[in-house]
Amino acid sequence: MRRTSVDDVVVVLGAHDVETDAHFVRCAEWAGGPGASLRCGLDALPAETEAAVVVLVDGPDLAPEAVERVIAEWRASGEPAVAASYGGVRGHPVVLARAVWGTVPDEGARGLPMLLVPCDDLGAPGDVDRADEVPARLREPGDASAREPRGDERR
Repeated sequence: MRRTSVDDVVVVLGAHDVETDAHFVRCAEWAGGPGASLRCGLDALPAETEAAVVVLVDGPDLAPEAVERVIAEWRASGEPAVAASYGGVRGHPVVLARAVWGTVPDEGARGLPMLLVPCDDLGAPGDVDRADEVPARLREPGDASAREPRGDERR
């Protein structure tokens, strides 16, 4: 996100703490679902914020160009909710105009209608659910807990 035109990064923490030098907020309602966490993050933004770019922290291959493309489409179209798509499937990043922040359902932004912006050429952001799925380029040197998966474990 720091390689994009986004002004500030806010990380929402819930079940687990993480080390970050970004601005963060703790969401006491995190167990209420992704919508609760998203609403906590949106509530932490300054009053003058026009829109928020939403990404998941477990997408290590998110292209900064995808963020810029979705922001540009949001500005050009005037649509209140715009998302990247990969192979026709809605993904991240997502841009939410302030006008829709109060309508975020408990299932999160996936419960909102979106204008889709094809980002197939940039590659999907990925999805890391376990330490051994973290790409080698992002691991700390000597991190034995994050080994490369064997061929039969790759998705």
